[in-house]
Amino acid sequence: MGRRRQSVTIKHVAADAGVSLQTVSRVINNEPNVRPAMKERVQASIDKLGYVPSIAAQRMSGSRSYIILALNDRDLTIADWKAREGRDWVDQMLLGGMETCAAHGYRMLIELVDTHNDHVERELGAAIAALQPDGVILTPPHSENSLITGLLADRGIPFARIGTTQPGPGFAITMGDTHNARLATDHLIELGHERIGFIAGPADFSLSDRRINGWKAGMDDAELPTEGLCERGDFGFESGTHAAKKLLELDNPPTAIIASSDQMTLATLEVARKRGLDVPKDLSLVSFDNSPIVRFTQPPLTAVDQPIAATTSRAVELLIEARRKAPPEGVISVFGELVVRGSTARAPRA
Repeated sequence: MGRRRQSVTIKHVAADAGVSLQTVSRVINNEPNVRPAMKERVQASIDKLGYVPSIAAQRMSGSRSYIILALNDRDLTIADWKAREGRDWVDQMLLGGMETCAAHGYRMLIELVDTHNDHVERELGAAIAALQPDGVILTPPHSENSLITGLLADRGIPFARIGTTQPGPGFAITMGDTHNARLATDHLIELGHERIGFIAGPADFSLSDRRINGWKAGMDDAELPTEGLCERGDFGFESGTHAAKKLLELDNPPTAIIASSDQMTLATLEVARKRGLDVPKDLSLVSFDNSPIVRFTQPPLTAVDQPIAATTSRAVELLIEARRKAPPEGVISVFGELVVRGSTARAPRA
């Protein structure tokens, strides 16, 4: 039986680089006052020996845990996982967050917290006590929950509030909801559509109103009507079905509809077909999210690509930097893009 390979430690790195343990520690922890030449020398030894810093040892040697904690809504997340309908919010969040954490020697963990739980403070307090995160990422609707933001602020933990523009502790970062809705609206206007319906999300998500504002701004600038053309859903398929029926049963129905989630857009596509409408000949559709499923519908859906990974990555960067400098003032926006596919076409002639 071969001998077990001895683990590479900080002592081996220091000996190979010919420096002190303290110098290696400063390089590993990315501390200031380390000369570039010395940093390169130590990093060369780390790469040569294949040394991997121990998070446990790092935590014992300083005040950092090297953990970024992301909080997601328990009910919504579990419902999405069980439905297995192609939603990839958590996947994209972990992609952006984990890659950026790894690049800085951190780890990202996700916890599911029930927003409506009367014991949310105790539940979150237990997670914080166990993990001692260096920073926390809040996703909607947690990002606007004063109990959660207040608890984090009281404990002095840096945190990012994704999907909100409301003032408060921590820093707010959005995915450009107003801008993204305007992108979708302008695309349809350029195709000649004059009656463009909008299916918004629920009122308890502030991003829903920002998307309505983007749609209205585009319509107003083009001097097009919006009265009676906006319905709300809850981002789910059933609510999208109800909203689409109301819009398409109007005496003068829209020739295009923007829906605030892929599930609500899929529902609209089904309602349109049952009414004998051809997409995109009779009705153009634009979705939000751009989850994998929209590429495999017939026709594939034009969609606003939500920059979930990029937004989470930016939040992680700012949380890590928070030890050295304050985040930028005001709301930080990471804009999405419109991916044009086969569900949009020129407006049908009157």
